[in-house]
Amino acid sequence: MLILAIDTSAVASAALISDDAMEGVVDSFATEDTRSHAEVLAPGIEKLLAGADVTGADIDAIVTGVGPGPFTGLRSGIATARTLAFVWNKPLHGLMSLDAIALEVAESTVSASEFLVATDARRKEVYWARYTVTDGRLPELVDGPHVGFASELPDLPVFGAGAGLYADVLSADPDFAGTQPNAASLGQFALARLAAGQSLLDSTPLYLRESDAQVPGPRKRAL
Repeated sequence: MLILAIDTSAVASAALISDDAMEGVVDSFATEDTRSHAEVLAPGIEKLLAGADVTGADIDAIVTGVGPGPFTGLRSGIATARTLAFVWNKPLHGLMSLDAIALEVAESTVSASEFLVATDARRKEVYWARYTVTDGRLPELVDGPHVGFASELPDLPVFGAGAGLYADVLSADPDFAGTQPNAASLGQFALARLAAGQSLLDSTPLYLRESDAQVPGPRKRAL
């Protein structure tokens, strides 16, 4: 099975994931910038497919990170995934973006049986979720996602770039202090869950806040 995974909940990233590839990842890319998704995502995917000598006809399914994340960046990835799924006539699945970091934690040597994943939500807040891992299995979401102040999080080990920003109040792991959700881990998690017969989400975005852009009210007539 060959999956195109896309995530723009923080940085812009995409990956080709296959159950025939070493560790599942055929190729991937990710930016460092968290504000240039619309400009870099489509060209990045085009280059990714060309480098792997893959076309849309070769893709079996598309997976997109559905957040949580800032409105504009998250929308870029989901809209791109929906467009490609429509044009290529392929199944489209969603996966919570924080799951990508949770998988990396579960596969690391510093994994805890229960932990939090946190990313930057701006406005001095973080997006976060709580996970458990038992017997070497995939991480399991037990609470979240939420958005709130770092000081309000449960007292557990915290992984991800959100933890790194507020290491003074969180039990942040330094090895994951800058980790953002990325499409490679997201796609690996999706492939593992599909192989296990588990269901994924649809592509509905997890906006935990209202958009800053508001429809203006009716204008008052001048007297």
